[in-house]
Amino acid sequence: MITLLLLIPIIGSLFLVPIKEQDSRELIEESEKLKNENRKRLMKQIALITSIVNLIVAIILWIQFDPSTTQYQFVEEYTGLSLYKQVENIEISLPYIHFYVGIDGISLYFVLLTAFITPVCILSNWEDITTKLKYYLISFLILETLQIAVFVVLDLLVFYVFFESVLIPLFLIIGIWGAGIPRIRASFMLFLYTLLGSLWMLLAIMVIYNNYGSTDIQLISLKEIALDNQKWLWLAFFISFAFKTPLFPFHIWLNFAHTSAPLGGSIILAGVILKLATYGYLRILISILPDATNYFSPLVQTIAIISLIYASLATIRQTDIKGVVAYSSVAHMAVVVLGLFSNNIQGIQGAILLSLAHGFVSPALFILVGGVLYHRYHTRTINYYRGMVLTMPIFTIMFFLFTLFNMGTPLSANFIGEFLSLAGVFQRNPVIAALGATGIFFSACYSIWLYNRISYGSHSKYIPVTYDISRREFMLLLPLLIATLVLGIFPNIVLESIALSVSTLLYNI
Repeated sequence: MITLLLLIPIIGSLFLVPIKEQDSRELIEESEKLKNENRKRLMKQIALITSIVNLIVAIILWIQFDPSTTQYQFVEEYTGLSLYKQVENIEISLPYIHFYVGIDGISLYFVLLTAFITPVCILSNWEDITTKLKYYLISFLILETLQIAVFVVLDLLVFYVFFESVLIPLFLIIGIWGAGIPRIRASFMLFLYTLLGSLWMLLAIMVIYNNYGSTDIQLISLKEIALDNQKWLWLAFFISFAFKTPLFPFHIWLNFAHTSAPLGGSIILAGVILKLATYGYLRILISILPDATNYFSPLVQTIAIISLIYASLATIRQTDIKGVVAYSSVAHMAVVVLGLFSNNIQGIQGAILLSLAHGFVSPALFILVGGVLYHRYHTRTINYYRGMVLTMPIFTIMFFLFTLFNMGTPLSANFIGEFLSLAGVFQRNPVIAALGATGIFFSACYSIWLYNRISYGSHSKYIPVTYDISRREFMLLLPLLIATLVLGIFPNIVLESIALSVSTLLYNI
């Protein structure tokens, strides 16, 4: 089943490869232009159907998942390539490509989130990408496979390979199809910043293999690693994940990447890419290096509080509408980190639920401000917008709802996630929890300010009157709205499924 999840996007990409695509500007005859447009429509339909099929497979996997066991499920293993080594005149076969995959309660919902967000990404730029469309769609399908692989592999070295491989399609998506000249700088910042951070993870994995002879996550988690060794390994892994979260001061690349990326790129960055680090904290730091995690928890909480307050204040000062959503993501992910390092079930469950909620709400806000508004007016400067409620009432209603969700109001999954995360931190350190709760106040400040500035007042003289959101844009937002409300009203859908896996994680500590 997991292999199918990984292969379906690749198969869809192979169907796209033979289709010939030409730049419409190079075609003179109307008949050739029409054929070219039909080929482009076919490519988009193939990519969308492929991603929807993968979502259906992920839902089937979710239905078949048994939350009453702590064991990995749907386990598959491939050790086809081996290295032969002589030990006391005996030839031993050592597999050096150990492709070992499985799913537990922790990884299940991240896989579902990836499969859910990918069709949204493809639909979001349905009419905007006109050049090299085939390669754009292939990049997203390959990116889906790489992201799912990060969440299902059970080997540290393979985890590192896929963790870094997602940078390649992201680099292409931002660098080729991004907005304006800064897209080149943004793509290189994303690639080089996160690659630099991940080199420390590679060194840590090499040390683990050298000392313990394996990179199997389950096997390493059973090893007794001395505290001094754990500390150095923990720091190496933490730096890598801090770049991807991102936490202060490793967040510099995020704003550039979001503001320069096409809409689909911003959605996948906020929806899934930032969750790779969340999963890494759970799967590696808390599971394999528990003593060092406990030792460094005050440091992590301090960094998270600094990130939360700094990002919130920076958000208030943004003049770019995509920049507001980008910096608010840093603040929300800081609350996630607080919950992860609370060392109790309540906090970790809240952090996972808040990660999922952020994966729904933040893409929706990008669709509204970076899609609906930008596609009509081709500017992201907040000062040019005013009085949108007069001409775009449906847009204003959707913007209002997702603004409330972003603030963490009741009946949203964000509220449940933030409440559980902060309640978990409170049990460990009430002062940190009180400081973390200021994020709710700051979130209300910049969210209400942005909504009020864009929606109300007299209509801006700088922008013409235009049409409200289209059917495609509405259907993009509706699943995100429903998912956020359902998880806000019935959070036990997720909490009960992950309870045993989280309990086992802390029991191992």
